[in-house]
Amino acid sequence: MTKMYDIMWLERVDSTNSEAKRHISDIDNLSVLSALSQSEGRGQKGNKWSSFPGENLTFSIVLKFGEQEAGKAGPGVAEKARLSVAGKLQLVVAAREQFVLTEITSLSIVEFLSRHGIKAKIKWPNDIYVGDKKICGVLIENSLRGENLSSSIVGIGLNVNQRNFDINLPNPTSMALETGLQEDIKGCLEEFMDIFQNTLFAALSSDHNLRDSYLSHLWRRNIPAQYIDLSTHPSPEGRHHGREFTGIIRNLSPIGHLQIEDTEKGELKEFAFKEISYIL
Repeated sequence: MTKMYDIMWLERVDSTNSEAKRHISDIDNLSVLSALSQSEGRGQKGNKWSSFPGENLTFSIVLKFGEQEAGKAGPGVAEKARLSVAGKLQLVVAAREQFVLTEITSLSIVEFLSRHGIKAKIKWPNDIYVGDKKICGVLIENSLRGENLSSSIVGIGLNVNQRNFDINLPNPTSMALETGLQEDIKGCLEEFMDIFQNTLFAALSSDHNLRDSYLSHLWRRNIPAQYIDLSTHPSPEGRHHGREFTGIIRNLSPIGHLQIEDTEKGELKEFAFKEISYIL
């Protein structure tokens, strides 16, 4: 398949997601902004993403979307997305189906790590774990136009060659710690983007369903574990004041919410992002 992405290497930025957002009107679809160093890398829930300069991959992928054609979908039609290539890449993704981007990204990372001999799992929605240790974080920021996405910035922080981490980080790991090998980060990014592009095309240009594959790689699925239910007890100032319970991850809702069996209450509960916290 022809390479449709373009990688731009930056020496230092505040955040590749922020840099992509500032210049999104000036750069092409499927552009990749990668920085050797970030001063204000961001993760999920407002957390800071920490990375040693030049040792890891910190990058953002820019996706731009077109509009759904009239008559292509109506009520009850589960059209996930469409892709057409006519000189330039054009993507269409309905806002209600935006979780497909999480699936594409997470599975691309898992596939990339697998090619390097690392067996990884997806901690819902899109952290990547090796065993009980975090090797990669993802921050996807979407913009909407009516009922469709207008653009997405997919930010990825993958620990590659770093071996020493801040002692305040609870459970980090890296490719180097898992394999003992030193990697060429620029070569790794090219390899990952080949996988990402192929996964994107397979998902958006056909009826291929990523959900089963995503579920098969879901961390803690069908395993009893401890969680904190924040759905009725918000967490002020980062403190968890919800109800602790033993649960078993069973499935995802059509829009990607996590479904956990509460073994104490004997019921299946559904959680949106920020409504559930894992006890590690």
